[in-house]
Amino acid sequence: MNQPASPAAPRGFVNRALDLIERAGNRLPDPAVLFLLAMLFTWGLSSLMAGIEFSEIDPRSGQPLRIKDLLDGAALTLFMAQMVKTFVEFHPLGVVLVAMLGLGVAEHTGFISALLRGILTITPRELLTPSVVMVGVLSHIAVDAGYVLVIPLGGIIFYAAGRHPLAGIAAAFAGVSGGFSCTLFVPSSLDPLLAGLTQTAAQLRDPALTISPLNNYYFTTASAFLVVIIGWVLTDLVIEKRLRGTPVDADPKELPKMQPLQAAEKRALGISLGLMLLSVALLAWTAMPVDSPWRLADNGKLTDSKAPLMQAIVGLIFLFFLLPGIVYGYLSGSVKTHRDIVAGMSKAMSGMGYYLVMAFFCAQFIYAFGQSNLGALAALKGATLLERSGLPLAVTLVGITFLSASVNLLIGSASAKWALLSAIFVPMLMELGVSPDLTQAAYRVGDSSTNIITPLLPYFPLIVINCQRYVKSSGIGTLVALMLPYSLTLLVLWSGFLLGFWALDIPLGIGSSYRYGNP
Repeated sequence: MNQPASPAAPRGFVNRALDLIERAGNRLPDPAVLFLLAMLFTWGLSSLMAGIEFSEIDPRSGQPLRIKDLLDGAALTLFMAQMVKTFVEFHPLGVVLVAMLGLGVAEHTGFISALLRGILTITPRELLTPSVVMVGVLSHIAVDAGYVLVIPLGGIIFYAAGRHPLAGIAAAFAGVSGGFSCTLFVPSSLDPLLAGLTQTAAQLRDPALTISPLNNYYFTTASAFLVVIIGWVLTDLVIEKRLRGTPVDADPKELPKMQPLQAAEKRALGISLGLMLLSVALLAWTAMPVDSPWRLADNGKLTDSKAPLMQAIVGLIFLFFLLPGIVYGYLSGSVKTHRDIVAGMSKAMSGMGYYLVMAFFCAQFIYAFGQSNLGALAALKGATLLERSGLPLAVTLVGITFLSASVNLLIGSASAKWALLSAIFVPMLMELGVSPDLTQAAYRVGDSSTNIITPLLPYFPLIVINCQRYVKSSGIGTLVALMLPYSLTLLVLWSGFLLGFWALDIPLGIGSSYRYGNP
């Protein structure tokens, strides 16, 4: 039975503003068409700006930045020749589809439903929100697992607990993407990636300087708790109140049920969880040796983005849900033959049709935008303006944070943005005696804060689909309006949190400093 809409919360100024954003966003064309129109606009703008001479130096090439004319015959020919490759190599595509095969079986057999019902029986209702946000923050240790696993489960868990599922999706999204720069004690592959770019930029000023891969570790670990608190407060006090008048109108047959576990289900769940834990233990055992094939051959690291373990995360998610799902199905009686397993996979794939359409146009737009250099131009113009402003140091740091947040709306990749901005910000602030560690921390705050409101996030279409599972009218405006309070609050409070670290001289990380000693 569908959840009826609760009485709507009083519509104060903030709610009316968010309503306006939601309506405006949802009146936009279908996301697939929106990406198509954005691509056509990019083509036109690139053609108009291609002949303009810009003084900004592209740090990737060391040459003056030039806008590439995408309406040029050679560019159009290349676009057509690369169209299929651009789509099939669109990173989220394979990640989502492979993970959904395993998750589809686990959901079809009832394993996920039973697991969530078991969790809800032991989790206090008041701790549900922080638990979801914290799992989201922790999930990006496993690269993309948060987007394909934690965010959908956030909606399922909240719905099964009698709360609005969109609030669960929002809480999980805030943890996964809003807390992207956090490290909840366990470093992620982002840490050495950004530190490497920071070192390259710093060596433009001081060739002998080296940067620790964990130079922001203490700050990002402490930030994880800040993100959890912000996500908890906003979800419970703002987002759920806003959603009171939004009914869940999806097909009841497709939604999770919150029924007590029967004896056969408890037995099947216990054995299936045992298999899952055994699989994790086996993985840990095989990863422990220093010469483990799961480790990167060059340095023996497990968490490096190029390590086989990190590269295999999606495949591991597939297996860790497929195998327990199959065992649960046979033991509980929900599966009779192997054809039921295949049916679960087929059902999961049949629900991804709309996502595939959006992913196709999203991939083509991102490819065109990247080729045009328009995003790079915006980033470099903003950085140059900030450099020439002559503002006090604290204001400059906040300016870097806000500029990074703004550029994030145009360039989705954290490493691509930092590759552009670090070559300007890091040497510039070293001249003022500011360490590269502090500059990198300011960038990470801005980069994470607006991840959750940019439709250029490759997984944004998938999250819209997750919302539509419960509220059919959900669109880009719905998701942006849901996440905007998180984004603005994170940007302001997290910036203040960084300034507090700086003022109190709390170490940012291992081998870090606040001051560069040779300005």
